[in-house]
This record gives sequence, structure tokens and C-alpha cells, in this order.
Amino acid sequence: MKSKILVIEDNKDIRESTAEILELAGYQTLTAADGKAGVELAQTALPDLIICDIMMPELDGYGVLYLLSKMPKTENIPFIFLTAKADRTDMRKGMEMGADDYLTKPFDDIELLNAMESRLKKKDQQEKFYTNGLQKLQDFASKEQGILALKELVALKKIRSIKKKQVIYYDGDIAQGLYLVIDGQVKTSKMSEDGRDFLTGIHHADEYFGLHDTLISNVHTETATALEDSRICLLPKNQVDEILSKNPSLAMEFIHLLASSLQHKEEQLVELAYHSVRKRLANTLLRMAEINEENHFKISRDDLAAMAGMATETVSRTLSDFKDEKLIEKKGSEIQLLDRDKLTKMKN
Repeated sequence: MKSKILVIEDNKDIRESTAEILELAGYQTLTAADGKAGVELAQTALPDLIICDIMMPELDGYGVLYLLSKMPKTENIPFIFLTAKADRTDMRKGMEMGADDYLTKPFDDIELLNAMESRLKKKDQQEKFYTNGLQKLQDFASKEQGILALKELVALKKIRSIKKKQVIYYDGDIAQGLYLVIDGQVKTSKMSEDGRDFLTGIHHADEYFGLHDTLISNVHTETATALEDSRICLLPKNQVDEILSKNPSLAMEFIHLLASSLQHKEEQLVELAYHSVRKRLANTLLRMAEINEENHFKISRDDLAAMAGMATETVSRTLSDFKDEKLIEKKGSEIQLLDRDKLTKMKN
């Protein structure tokens, strides 16, 4: 069965040429000349994917995305923005609102088709997925109504694909909700007054991040960035609040997660205050091995420095020392731990 694509674009030439490309590629194509008409058509036709211009009269692309994300029938339809601007602010605003991808005009046929095929494939995977992390949440719900509410919360939630080094949110942004890593790795970091980036956490598959910001502060207190190509799922704040208020067992589990996170950060502060450079880097390498559940992993010098609270040059020198001492093996950004016992017992 052909996938149904809706193109919302006020420029007639771009709208018709885009539709022609899609039809030649075998897609069923619908078009709308403005945002208002696009929203109405999306509700009746329920396309498999929407391609939408940002700058349009009456209702712009942001307005289209906002309205469709509030409607149960259309909230999970993959959404790709078309824009003549490559401005980071525009891109950031769209991604925060839930857009899946961006295409900057002018774009070529292959770029358009690749972006669409990627999003349609992710949608198919999304409809089949139920991760261990979501299953854990369901297990915490002791009452039948709690289980049903959780199923409703996570059912067909949109999975966003995040490119390596792409920022998910910045320190100071309004917290949109709780994030779950489906696959890949995401780092959270805080900028010091002297401009250094301090890494506060690394989150991998089935782990949540943004927990404190969503439940306590309502604004993000750190920046989240993808360490590698990743997929994440956003659980909206208002829905999380409602579920937790009705399910004490779930609320208690989130308290445990918060307490564990705070304990980890306290341990990091103790290391920064009292441990030597060698000890701090050794602990950081061991922590990375635990996160990856393997003795070898990839991490940049800058991220290692941020995680250990050290200068990048100091990390380079210390890694060289560790390699000479046959504690590690290093090739580019890949590090293998050769003697975890000595690294664990390191004192100076």
C-alpha cells in the first residue's frame, strides 16, 4: 500500500514540484496551499507523513505543528519542516515543538526522498516498540487503573531521531517533559562561569533524563546533547504529572531515581574536591566502562575532560601515561581498559 504524503506549501512552484517528485517515487500525494487548509486536510486524510513550509500566511508551519500535535489522530504523524532559513534558532524551536526533521530550500530529489524514507521507517519501528524502560514503569504501577494510564501515556509516543552532537535542549529552556533513551547515548552537561563544559551524566538505552527538571524545577538546569546517533521518546510533563499524582508507587520510584542521580552527582563533587588527576580520570574511565557494559568504548577527549572536570591537555597527558603503564589501550577515540583492578585501586 502506498504511503500517503501531505505537502503544505504556499509557493505553487515548490508545492507542485515536490508533489511531482513524490508521485514519481510511488507515493500518494496530497497538497495544501496554506497552513489552515493543511490542518483540515491532515485531520480528514490522516497522511503517513507531513512536509510543511514554515513561513506561510494566516497559519505558519509552527502553528500547523502545534495544532496537529494537540489532536490525538494526528499527534504522532512524522513531520518534516521545509525552510529557506538555516538559522539555528528556527531549527531549535521546531525540534522543541516535536518536528522530526528539517529540509533547507533548495533541496534535491535524493535529499527529500532519503529524509522521508528514514522517517517512515522510524514510524514503522515506533509502532512495534515497547522498551524495557517503559516496561519497568508499567511494572511499578500496582493498581489496574495505573497500568491502563501508563499504557495510554506511552502508546504510540513519537520517537525522535537525534543526530550525533545535536542539542536536545539547552540549560534554561522550559522543560517539556521526561525523556527516555530508546537507543544511542545522550550526555547532560553544565557550563561553568569560566566557559568550561562540565559533564553531569551520560544516559544510554532504557534510561531517563530531564527527571529533576521536569518534576522539580520546570526549566532545564543543564544541556542535553546526543553523543552519537540516537533515538529518544518524550513523555509530556502534564501527562507525567497526572500519572504520578494518581499512582503513589510510580511517584516513589521516581523519587528513588532522583535520589540516585543526586548521590551520583555528590560523588562527582567529592572526586573533584579531593581526588588526584590520575584517580579522577581512572574513575571516569571505569564509569564509562560500566555505562557501556564493556571494557572498550568510544569517547572524545573533550567529553572525558568534561566528565572528569579536567583540562583537555591534562586528559591527553594522563591517557598517555596510562597507556605507557599498560592500563589502557587507545586508538583515536576508542579506549580499551586492560587492567581494571589497578585503575580501581589507583591512589595518586
